[in-house]
Amino acid sequence: MSKILEGKSAIVTGASLGIGSACALDLAKNGANVAINYRKHKDEAEGLVAEMKKFGVKAMAVQADVSVFVDAQKMVDSVKAEFGRIDILINNAGVNWDGVIWKMTEEQWDTVLDINLKGYFNYTRAVSPLMRDQNWGRIINVTSINGLRGKFGQTNYSAAKAGIIGFTKALAKELGKNLITVNAVAPGMILTAMMKDLPDNIIEAAKEETVVKRLGLPEDVAYLITFLCSEQAKHITGEVIKVDGGQYI
Repeated sequence: MSKILEGKSAIVTGASLGIGSACALDLAKNGANVAINYRKHKDEAEGLVAEMKKFGVKAMAVQADVSVFVDAQKMVDSVKAEFGRIDILINNAGVNWDGVIWKMTEEQWDTVLDINLKGYFNYTRAVSPLMRDQNWGRIINVTSINGLRGKFGQTNYSAAKAGIIGFTKALAKELGKNLITVNAVAPGMILTAMMKDLPDNIIEAAKEETVVKRLGLPEDVAYLITFLCSEQAKHITGEVIKVDGGQYI
């Protein structure tokens, strides 16, 4: 049975852990060649590459800082050389560095905006000419429900995630004529390795906000992203789709 992404090639940023890792693995499972970047987690990235190759696809990991314009371009060039084409970009890399606005430092603001928003520009700027030449592409931007509703102590994170939504809609208009769809996925709180440092009361409060009374898994986000990358989703663009168990409502 053919796989829905067979013959496609993808880049997933921030994929050594969490949502990005689950996404990369599901893309590979569905037939895509997948390149991931990492900044610090080399062992995890190389482990993921080994797992992806078990599905009979090409896979590679590149050390690159998403906030650095030249790093993004170099990675895209190396992936193009290895895979021959780039069909899919999943902008996922992100950090949070929380603090109320009257205590937030310039470094906190700049770091979160540079990684969570500028990083998306850097990779999209690098891949969009290739996708336009191919006259086909899929760009998925991982945002957050906190970009839609805001969150106390996260003005930097909420601003970046809200910026991604505007970025997605404008980009969909710019690239649509080249059969490139651009969508955003907005997770609620997802049970990733990052959650282990959160107090239990914070996790329980988030769970209570959902209507299903449970938190999502990285795979819940990955399954939607894989669908949006497929031909089955060719008429969906400029959308922001929540994956949050009803946490936003």
